[in-house]
Parts: sequence; C-alpha cells; structure tokens
Amino acid sequence: MYSLPNLLTISRIVVIPVIFLSVYIVAKWWALLAAVLFIIASITDYFDGYLARARGEVSAFGRLLDPIADKLLVTSALVVLLAKPDMLVTRLSLVPIIVILCREILVSGLREFLMEVHVGMPVTRLAKWKTGFQMTALSMMLLKGFWYWGGIGELLLWVAGVLTFITGYQYFQKSLDYIRKEDKAKKLAAKKEVKAVVKQTGKALKRKPAKPVKKVASKTKKA
Repeated sequence: MYSLPNLLTISRIVVIPVIFLSVYIVAKWWALLAAVLFIIASITDYFDGYLARARGEVSAFGRLLDPIADKLLVTSALVVLLAKPDMLVTRLSLVPIIVILCREILVSGLREFLMEVHVGMPVTRLAKWKTGFQMTALSMMLLKGFWYWGGIGELLLWVAGVLTFITGYQYFQKSLDYIRKEDKAKKLAAKKEVKAVVKQTGKALKRKPAKPVKKVASKTKKA
C-alpha cells in the first residue's frame, strides 16, 4: 500500500484541496501554485503506472485507486475553472466540460456494472490520447494569465471533449454488446430447456401401459 507508485497516486488526491482553494484565495501567486501542482499531479499519472510495472509493485490497491484519483483530479480542475471569479472558460466551452463530466460518471457506472459480472474494461489507446489532451488543456487553462499561449488550452479542451465522447460511446457500446450476448445466451438456454421437456414428455406418451396383474383366487379345501 505504501509503495512509491501508490504514494504518487495518493499525492494526486492530496493536492486537490490546495488546487480548489484557489477559488477562494484570490491571489495570483496562489493560482500559479494551483496550476503548477495540477501539472505535477498530471505527470505522476504516467509515472505511477510505469514505476509499478518496472519495479514489480502492481497491486490491487493501486489498480483501485488510480482511476479514482484521475477522476477526482480532473473533475476538481473543471470545477475550479467554472467557479473562479474571472471564469477561465467561455460559455461555449461549457459544452466539452459537460461532456467530460458526464463521461466520467458514465464510465464509472459501466465499470461497476461490468465488474459485478466479472467483465474487464481495459483502457483503449484512444482513451489514453484523450487523457493526454485533457490534462494538457486543463494545465494550459489554469495557467491562463501567466503564459502567453495559455488560451490555446481552450481549443485543446474541445479536442479532448470530442475524444471523450467517442471513447464514452465505445465503452457504452461494449456494455450493450455484453448485455445482448447475455440475453441471447439466456434465450438459447430457455429454448434448450423447453425442447428437453417436450422430448421427455413425448417419450413418456410413447411408453406402452403396463399389463394388469391377474389375481389368483385361492382354493379352500373342505374339511
């Protein structure tokens, strides 16, 4: 639990309150600190998995906490962007933000459902690209006002929003395919059961009735 990869994962959760405080502490240096912490936390998202595999420290705790830490970090950053007094996004960019938030909730629900039926939902290559664009966009937007190219983050946020929608649909389609497969298997099993019952009934009707047993009358001798 206290291996280096797991500590890096936990650190992403620890910095969330500090990032969120930038909404209340209206100071330029604090906003810069929040942006830098978010960037560092985003980088650890790559290194914790790499170190866990390289050091042979892959654990159930890490697999459980890693996606949770990612979702908490991303959703917190999105809330900060919306809640800051100067609002770092335009109204039009609310569309990809809503898409990202809805996708995080959708995928969490799908993972929980598929986990109950012991079906894995591995991260696709496109989902990794989505995460890269998403983290880069949020980092740039949090640096808006400190960096000349910070405004380009809003454009990258739209790219992340499109990739988010596509990957969310792919995960949802996979869940529907599993449900269809299960329904088909149940219907096939029900048909087989009905056929078996009909077959057994037909055999029972074809059987000849048993011959009645003749009663032998006992003769009594006269004394």
